[in-house]
Amino acid sequence: MTSEPFDQTMPIEDYLARGGKLTSPDNPPPRYRGELLRLMSSFVDSELAGSAGFADSINWAPGIKERIAASRIVLEKADHAERVLDLMSDFGTDKALYNKAHNWSARASRDADIDPARQGGDMRLSVFHYPLENWTDAVVMNVLMGLATVVQLEELRECSYAPFADVVRAVLPREQRHMELGFEGLDRIVANKAGREEAKACVAYWYPRVAETFGSAQSERFTRLARMGLRHTTNEELRAAWQNRARTHLSRLQLA
Repeated sequence: MTSEPFDQTMPIEDYLARGGKLTSPDNPPPRYRGELLRLMSSFVDSELAGSAGFADSINWAPGIKERIAASRIVLEKADHAERVLDLMSDFGTDKALYNKAHNWSARASRDADIDPARQGGDMRLSVFHYPLENWTDAVVMNVLMGLATVVQLEELRECSYAPFADVVRAVLPREQRHMELGFEGLDRIVANKAGREEAKACVAYWYPRVAETFGSAQSERFTRLARMGLRHTTNEELRAAWQNRARTHLSRLQLA
C-alpha cells in the first residue's frame, strides 16, 4: 500500500484511512497510541511466552540438530520481543519493569478452558497459556502456531506505524524459518507409524487452540483498527488463510 503524503489540513483519521503512515512516537493521537501499544504488547508478550515455553523442548530434543533448532527458536523469539519493546520504550514503556511483569513460562493446566480474550495485563495469545508435554507436542505446536504467526505478520507488515511495520518485515523471514524448522522435525517424527499417530493426537489438541488466536469473527476492534490502518484483513480471512495452509501441509504428512 502506497502512503499518501500528509496534508496538515486533513484530519489524521482520514489520512490513516487512505493508507497514510506515521513515523514517530510524537505523531499518534491518544486513541491510535493506545491501540498501537496494545497491538505491540500482544506481539511482545506472545514472543516472550513462546520463547519461555519452548525452552524446555531443548532438552527434549532427540538429537543435536533438533537441539540447535529449538535453541535458535528460543533465542530469536526473545530477540523479536526486544525489538518491539524498544519501540514501546519510545512511548515511555519501562523495558526492565516490563520484562518482570509476568512469569512468561507460567502455564495453565492442559485441559483448561481458556478464554481467547487477553488475561488481565498479560497480552499473550491464549494458546501460550497451555503447556507443552514432550518433543512431538512441541514440534506440532510450533508448526501450527508458526503457520499462524506468518499469516498474522504478513498483515502487520502493512501496519500504519512505520517503525513497527519495519520490525515486522525484518523478523518475518526468521519466523518463517522457525516454521520450516518445525516441519523438518515433524517430517522425521511421522516417518514411522507410531510417530504419526502421536503427531495426529497433538494436531487434534493444538489445532482448535491455534485457530482461536485469530479472534472472533465479528470484531468491533478490527473495525476500529482498520480505520487507523493498523489492521487490513478480517479475523475470518486470516483464519481461512491459515486453515488452507495448515490443511495443505498436514495432508502432505498424512495428519489430516
